[in-house]
Amino acid sequence: MQNLDRTKIWIGLDDTDTTDYGCTTATFDDLLNSLSDLPGFQIIERRLVRLWPFAERRTRGNGALSCIIECSSKSISRFENLLSSFFSDLEDSLRIDGEIDSLTSPALIYSFEEINEDLYWEAVRQKVDVSDRIKKLSGINKMTLNSDWGLIGASAAIAWKPHEESTWELIAWRHPNNIGKKREISSSIVKDMEIKHPETFVNRDPTQEKGLIAPRTPCPVLYGIRGSTSQAVLSAHEWLQSNKDVEKCQRFAIHRTNQLSDDHIRGFSTSTVLTNPKETKGAHSSLEVTFRGGSKTLVAFKEGGDVNRLLRKLIPGDRINWLGLESPDGSIHLERLRVESSVPRVTGRPICCNNKTMRSAGVNQPLRCISCQRQVDKHWLFEDINLNNLALTNGWVEPSPSQRRHLSRPLSLGEPIRI
Repeated sequence: MQNLDRTKIWIGLDDTDTTDYGCTTATFDDLLNSLSDLPGFQIIERRLVRLWPFAERRTRGNGALSCIIECSSKSISRFENLLSSFFSDLEDSLRIDGEIDSLTSPALIYSFEEINEDLYWEAVRQKVDVSDRIKKLSGINKMTLNSDWGLIGASAAIAWKPHEESTWELIAWRHPNNIGKKREISSSIVKDMEIKHPETFVNRDPTQEKGLIAPRTPCPVLYGIRGSTSQAVLSAHEWLQSNKDVEKCQRFAIHRTNQLSDDHIRGFSTSTVLTNPKETKGAHSSLEVTFRGGSKTLVAFKEGGDVNRLLRKLIPGDRINWLGLESPDGSIHLERLRVESSVPRVTGRPICCNNKTMRSAGVNQPLRCISCQRQVDKHWLFEDINLNNLALTNGWVEPSPSQRRHLSRPLSLGEPIRI
């Protein structure tokens, strides 16, 4: 067979789904299938990239898709025509009564060379101005609808550079006639899957006996299996599909991801607690800590479980290690927390006969037992902070798996990195 001169191409797609239907992962798979007849076509690697959790125009899961492909250099014009045709069909599919949902902002971009990795780091750690992103993409081939917001995610997905610890996710999609129906994947089956395939992870929440692989929306995704290698997620998928009690998928694809990377934050900090915790509506807790010469508010949400419970135990003077994400209002939303050193807690006066507390006899007077009249020097009893009811990993606590961000690295994969 004649060897064809091959060209490598980076493709990115984002923001094609609506609030009621669709999923960019499935749309991207449709796109790659439409390119499969190109001479010399080969998928080098698919990628799923999660972005800044506070992005104003984030979609479900806040993910964008990219892929590196190769095809015959002689097919470039045909490749570009196929992309243009696909995007035109996508536009038609998004129209309802002649209008495109204003909350959808599809963007498709492609490049014949890698683009600056800074575009990824900007989009995973901070707010990105779309006009600034358009300027940085000058000279890059792009197609957009509506407000161009999808360019941020699509370009970030192309710009991301994986590393050895990057994780993998296999996404399986449903048969069209099953979309909207209840997914047939029980929590017990997901539990068995993780036991039989230990290189998969964060696919269930053991604290609630709850599977996490199947979405709860009427989208075309059947499930997504996360793991440490592409082979691990493939083996788990094949095992699931061989189970008669699991819904059969129509198709699937394996993606390299930035999930569980902590790329959205810079590492953990050490601070001194300045105030007692305050509770706000919804049982959320907050307190003030020193932070690089100033102070910051740390917030632990009720859903954070042990993070919230530990924050409530803190008092001024405690030294803590924390890791979290700065929100648009300047407060830090905690993702992990640890006590480095604690101030002794006052538990009360000494106890004497009949389990009675000794009392002060007056100013500059000793403590006295009202039953036996025994006297001792005035003092208080202290104890260390009580951490017995918390699930600690090297002193750290974290939310349960179902309450963690896609980007958050579980403590089971190692301690957080210090800034």
